[in-house]
Amino acid sequence: MNAKVIATGAYLPKKILTNFDLEKMVDTSDEWITQRTGIHIRHIAEDESASDLAAKAAFDILDNADVSASEIELIVLATVTPDMPLPATALFVQEKIGARNAFAFDINAACSGFMYALSVANAYIKAGMVKNALVIGSETLSKITDWTDRSTCVIFGDGAAGILLKATENEDEGILSMVLHSDGGYTDLMRVPAPGSRQPCSVEAIENRDIYIKMKGNETFKMAVRSIASVSKEALDLVGLGFSDVDWMVCHQANRRIIEGVAKRVDLDLDRAIITIDRHANTAAASIPLALDWAVKNGKIKEGDIVLLNSFGASLTWSAGVVRW
Repeated sequence: MNAKVIATGAYLPKKILTNFDLEKMVDTSDEWITQRTGIHIRHIAEDESASDLAAKAAFDILDNADVSASEIELIVLATVTPDMPLPATALFVQEKIGARNAFAFDINAACSGFMYALSVANAYIKAGMVKNALVIGSETLSKITDWTDRSTCVIFGDGAAGILLKATENEDEGILSMVLHSDGGYTDLMRVPAPGSRQPCSVEAIENRDIYIKMKGNETFKMAVRSIASVSKEALDLVGLGFSDVDWMVCHQANRRIIEGVAKRVDLDLDRAIITIDRHANTAAASIPLALDWAVKNGKIKEGDIVLLNSFGASLTWSAGVVRW
C-alpha cells in the first residue's frame, strides 16, 4: 500500500503582527527583518491553544477531502507547543473534531515535526494498519517567545495545517520516499530550558527567562543549507529521480535565505520553490503544511506533480520526502 495525499487544510489566528509593530516593541526595523529573514507578518494566537488551531485546520482538511471525522483512524500531531505536558494534544484534537474511531498521539521533532509525523502515518498505512490518517502540524510559538529578545521574537508565528493521507494500491502515487536524520550532539542550538524534568518550573526559571526559546541562529543557518540539500538528494535517489524532475520544492519556512541557498546548491530554479515565510513567519511543525495548503489552494501544486518536501529543525533534526501529488 502507498499513502496518497487526498487533501490539505489550514488555520491561522486572526491577529496579525507586522514588522512595523515589532519596531515599537524592540530595537529592530522592517528593513532588517525583511532582509535577514524574508518575513513581513506573522499570526498570533491570543486566546487559542495548539489543539484549537489544529482542530480548525482538521475541519478544513476534512471539508476539502469530503471525508467525515468518523472515517479517520489515526491522528498524528506534530508540535513543540502542546496544550499541556499530558495528555497528548492530539487527544484534544480528536475530541474536538469527533474522530471517535481514531487513535491519536503527538510527535516532537522541532521544525522537522511535520515530516516525522508524515513518516509515521505513512508507515502505518504501508503496514496496512490504517487507511485514513490525519497528519497535522500546529504551533503557538508566540507563547514561548521572549518578546524582549530581538534576535528571536521577529522570527516566529502561530498557525496549524495538515493533510489527509489515504491508502492506495497504486505504487506510483502518494509518498514515494522519506528520509529522516537527527544528531543529539547539537541540542544546544535551540531549546526551551524550562519547565521540564531537568529544570522544573520555578521562580528562578521564570526570572531567568528560561521558559522561552533560546537559539544560536548563526550556527543553525550554516548547517541548514548543507543538510537540507544532502537529505533531499537521498530522498530523490531512493526513487531514481533528480532535482530536474522536481515540480515543486516545499522547504520548512525558517528563513528565505535558507530556501534560496538550498535552491542554488541543488541547481533548482527558485520559481519552483514554494515560499510563504513572508506571510506566516517560522511556524515550526506547521510551516511545511501551511506552505503546501497555500500552494494547493492557489493552483500551484496539481495532481501528478512531483513535490520535494524537506526540513531542518534545530537541536538537530533534518528530513526530506518525495511525493507524487
